[in-house]
Amino acid sequence: MDSAWTAFDSETQTMLQTAMNDPKRVDMDKLSNAIVEQSLKDLAFCKDAGRLCYTVVQAEARKAASSVFRRKLLNRLQQEFTARVEIRNRSVEEWVCVVTFICSVFDYIKVNDAPVVALVDPIYDCLFRLAQPDALMNEEEVDCLVLQLHRVGEQLEQANSQRMNQLFYLLRDGFLLQQDLGSMTRLLLLEILEFRASGWTLTETAHKYYYSEVAD
Repeated sequence: MDSAWTAFDSETQTMLQTAMNDPKRVDMDKLSNAIVEQSLKDLAFCKDAGRLCYTVVQAEARKAASSVFRRKLLNRLQQEFTARVEIRNRSVEEWVCVVTFICSVFDYIKVNDAPVVALVDPIYDCLFRLAQPDALMNEEEVDCLVLQLHRVGEQLEQANSQRMNQLFYLLRDGFLLQQDLGSMTRLLLLEILEFRASGWTLTETAHKYYYSEVAD
């Protein structure tokens, strides 16, 4: 976990260390904001930031029998989700970080061994935005969409299969009807369509086909 900490200033690193050992002494609002703010400016960090959040959640539950950090984190994520239109208009990079971070938190943090239900619809709303025709023209957004479906698609489908069906109707229509898509976008869309059709997995042959194409 030390490698994740190095993204922070010394004050935040100290807060994290204290949160692991004596969570009651930490301002969890300040800590959750620091993690979110770092995630919104660092795509490499936010991809795995959910694991760091999970570690803090577990330490607080075990050593303080409370869930203040999780509540503060979800509140802040709700704020970012509510502002998603403004964020995307301001910066596609930041918007991609928002989606990636929310999905990372959803992937790692569970309540009674089940996903955080409150995140299911917000994540779907984000993925639907990424599947719109204008977003499919942006490789950053397409990459984000496909990566998040690889990461949490199966969990999302278990939570709400109807919305997943609707999302994939959009993706299929984009692939079939949107004539101006780039070749890499077409490849990524075809791969994710096949990935879900095969039960959220790829055969070895399919994996070699798609990923040798990407490498080339």
